[in-house]
Order: sequence, then C-alpha cells, then structure tokens
Amino acid sequence: MRDIADTVVANVRGEVATRYTWRDKKIDVLVRSVDTRRSSVDEIRRLIVNPGSDRPVTLDAVAEVTIASGPAEIRRVAQERVAIITAGVAYGDLGAAAMEAGEIISATPMPNGIAALVSGQSEEMKASFGSMQFALALAVFLVYLVMASQFESLIHPFVILFTIPLALVGAVLALFVTGTTINIVALIGVIMLAGIVVNNAIVLVDLINQLRAQGVERSLAIVEAGAARLRPILMTTLTTALGLLPMAMGLGEGAEVRAPMAITVIGGLLVSTLLTLVVIPVVYSLLDRKAYPSAAAAHAEAEPAA
Repeated sequence: MRDIADTVVANVRGEVATRYTWRDKKIDVLVRSVDTRRSSVDEIRRLIVNPGSDRPVTLDAVAEVTIASGPAEIRRVAQERVAIITAGVAYGDLGAAAMEAGEIISATPMPNGIAALVSGQSEEMKASFGSMQFALALAVFLVYLVMASQFESLIHPFVILFTIPLALVGAVLALFVTGTTINIVALIGVIMLAGIVVNNAIVLVDLINQLRAQGVERSLAIVEAGAARLRPILMTTLTTALGLLPMAMGLGEGAEVRAPMAITVIGGLLVSTLLTLVVIPVVYSLLDRKAYPSAAAAHAEAEPAA
C-alpha cells in the first residue's frame, strides 16, 4: 500500500528532480506524468502502479478512485492522526480557559477510538509550573543544607524554614489584593523568597544561640534577641520592599511583565517579617533541645581564660 501511494503521489503531485536557482532563490523542478489542470478521474484510474513490470497493473485494479473532499494537511502526534482545534482566550486567564475547555470536553460524548484533550500553551504552562515547583523544593533543600552546616544543628535550620510558609501567605495575599494571576514570573518571585525571607530568622536565631552560649536562660535570650534584632530586620525588609516598589507599580518599559515577581516578593517579605518576630521565637522555644551551660558555669569557664 505504501509503494502504491508513493507512486500515485509521484505521478500526480510530482517529484523534485532538481532545483533551479534564480536571483538567490531555489525553485523546485517537478516531474510528473499527470497534468493536474486538465486531468480526469479516468486518467488517474489508468495510472500504472507497478512500472517496469512485465504485467502492468492499473490503479483501478487495486483501489477505488472517487472524488471526495479531504483535509489540506494531516497532522500526527506519536504516530497517531490528530485534528487540532485552536482558540484564543477571550476573557480571564489561560488556566481558567483551559479548565473550562476541559469541562466541555468531559461533558461531550466521544465516538469509539476518538479522544480529546487540552494541549498547546496550557500544557506548556502545566509543565512550567511543575518545573518551578521542583526548583522551589530544590531551593528550600539547599538552603536547609547550608544552614545545617552553619549552625551545626538539624533543628535550628528547621525552625528558620518556618519563615517560608509565612512568606507564601503574604505572597498569595499580595497577589489576591492586587488582582494578579499566578504565573511563571510570580513563581520566580516565590523561589526568590525562599532565599530572602530566611535572612531575618537567621539573624534572630543566631543571636539567640550566642546569648544562650553565654549562659543566658532560653526565654530571656529570646526576648533580648528580639529586641536587639528588631531594627536590623525592619531595615533590611524596608530597603528590599522599597527597592522593588517601582517594579511592582509597573514603572518603566516592559515592567508590567516583571510586576508579579515584585508584588510576590514584597507581600511575602512584609508578612513574613511581621510573623517571624512572633512565630519563630515560639517555634524555637518549642523545638530547641540543645543544652547550653548556665550563666555561672559560663562565667567560671571564662575566668581562667581571662
């Protein structure tokens, strides 16, 4: 069947024998035995499908030749024939449109052997979201490894990582208030938050550990560290938020594309800063089990060294 089809195509549509060059253009030279402008169905039926054979066989002996309407092109995906129906988003976002199209497909009965699915940009968007989720998980894991090696503890980095869910709350709230949809740029902002918001908790927990190493009782060390680190934490948060404010407002050419990232970072950073000063000390007091010397023991050890 494949040989017969190739023979018919070569005779009707023609084969490229050579290419003619004219003014830096390549023009195909087709060789065919059927004049498509004046040919008839009978001429097609009389095509020889086994040229060079002793007993020639015409096309009408092995096939039924009829006039019918056919597709201008045939598309295949994974060796399966497909028909592509395209549409643009008239309102809303791409995710809502893909969901609505999926509901329509689910409610439409399909004949046997025919299946329908939503693809195109929506499928690429799902793949991008999956990649971003993996990147976020990898970023959190790498941050944890760095902090675990720095603090020489598995509990303290875990306490610091509590700031990331707090930042996600602020990011979602900022996107909701501004009416911004979740897209790839916003997810990039979330990945940035995974490395930014932990700085405040690192500054706070590090001072708590220093005070406890000096013999200060845990609750008192948490209070003193919170009072001492309040100003640096607020300063770093405000400088980052104010620096991203022009981008969030969409000032400048092409800034509207980057605005969701700035909105995500600002919202997550502000909310996580306010909650970090309350939640992180509480979580630290609940999870910390590391033993530190008392004030008298620390003073006694410091005396000989002095």
